[in-house]
Amino acid sequence: MHVREAVLSRYSCRAFLPTPIPEATVRAILEAASRAPSGGNLQPWRVYALAGEPLEAIKRNIAARPDELPFGEGAEYPVYPRPLKEPFMGRRHQVGEMLYGAIGVAREDKAGRYRQYAQNFQLFGAPVGLFISTDRTMGLPQWSDLGMFVQTISLLARGHGLDTCTQEAWTHWHKTLSGYLALAPEEILFCGMALGHADPAAPINQWRSPREPVESFVTFAGFES
Repeated sequence: MHVREAVLSRYSCRAFLPTPIPEATVRAILEAASRAPSGGNLQPWRVYALAGEPLEAIKRNIAARPDELPFGEGAEYPVYPRPLKEPFMGRRHQVGEMLYGAIGVAREDKAGRYRQYAQNFQLFGAPVGLFISTDRTMGLPQWSDLGMFVQTISLLARGHGLDTCTQEAWTHWHKTLSGYLALAPEEILFCGMALGHADPAAPINQWRSPREPVESFVTFAGFES
């Protein structure tokens, strides 16, 4: 698969088939993803790759605690700025309406929205969960390096015919995950990632989030026509 095709076909998959993924495939993806750029070659990432019973144990634990949704144990970092100004708030609302609209959940159906949100912590049925952390001493530049690393994983997954969903929502369960993953005190969980084969028949996988036109975010100067 050409890298352009991988970029254009990548999306946040929210319904996966249970088809197992071999460890060798996950290892190959992560080994290649380690070539992602990082300032000073710090490579400020650590990955915990789970499948089978180790992953199911986490999912069972959180599923048994529905009364703690949607905020869980409290996030270790703010996923969005507060307040979230325009045009960013508008984009977030738009994509939320598209997501819930795809599965017929009305805006006023808070219970339905919570049920769908809870699927984050079942990894949307994916057979593999990747949990990515960094050292607490790392700053904003290194967190941007994490983003490049995560994107590289997503694109390499597409090359293997797989799909992903990156989930910063896992920060709300950082205490539970710390116990299961044996995170060192100096580590902070950045995100989780669902990895597997997309369910092509699932309605929630049938929509795509819009993107702004290039003219709205790029300034060109000095180019020859």
